Amino acid sequence: MTITLPNVHPKLRLLIHGLGLSSLGSALFLQTTVFTSILQNGYFRGIEQNHFILNSEIALTGVAIAYFGYMFTRFIFNSSR
Repeated sequence: MTITLPNVHPKLRLLIHGLGLSSLGSALFLQTTVFTSILQNGYFRGIEQNHFILNSEIALTGVAIAYFGYMFTRFIFNSSR
């Protein structure tokens, strides 16, 4: 199964990859801070009061999962042939 985007403008493709890679990078950074807090304190407790920030984090997580799935199918399944 190969996902191709034949008629996507190069600047739009750059925007998609930029958003995807930055959301994956921010997810790695946040996981690093969480694990550092767990190692230092023995636990992590995070409560977000601002609904805009919470919804933004959920949306960026969705983008990161979708982009990771896209890259996984593009590189892993495509390279096995």
